[in-house]
Amino acid sequence: MFAAPRGGAGRLGAARRLPVCPYLTMTTPIAPATSGTSTRPYLIRALHDWCTDNGFTPYIAVFVDDAVRVPKEYVKNNEIVLNVGFEATSALKLGNETIEFKARFGGSSREIVVPIDHVIAIYARENGQGMAFPMPAEGQTGAPAGTTEAPVAAAPPRGPKLALTDAPAPKGGATGAAAGEPEPPPEPPTGGRPSLKRVK
Repeated sequence: MFAAPRGGAGRLGAARRLPVCPYLTMTTPIAPATSGTSTRPYLIRALHDWCTDNGFTPYIAVFVDDAVRVPKEYVKNNEIVLNVGFEATSALKLGNETIEFKARFGGSSREIVVPIDHVIAIYARENGQGMAFPMPAEGQTGAPAGTTEAPVAAAPPRGPKLALTDAPAPKGGATGAAAGEPEPPPEPPTGGRPSLKRVK
């Protein structure tokens, strides 16, 4: 029971005629939400699965504030790195809002709760491959969802901090780059092969 639109070709032209069904009505499609949900939890789960499937140990770097439940004695510069492999955790839940698990710290079992927006990186311990995420925005930090607390007074700045150092003064006044000459490249450090120090 399809019929051609009334009035001949109409606005669609002769090449395109749409069938009309008396039981269906045309509605304007609803535009999808512009922002949608965060992709961060999905990417974290995908990289966790990738690490596990390839025999790597998944680590997450977490920005720590009052919304994060981790052993504070292991936090340095408001950050902590956690092993989220199945061998190191118990009852691991990689949810859309939080990552929750139990892990042993110094021989005692601790309950860990990390809001997803506080995860700043997930990577494989063995090769460093993974993904970094932006630090949580000022409005996203604080108490977890569902709690009502008074706003906290201005918090100290978070994230990496830069410090000024005394630079050696150029010898002989304004020479080098100031005089239009290119500066020679710095000498590479000597002393053997570089190494990484593992921090637990």
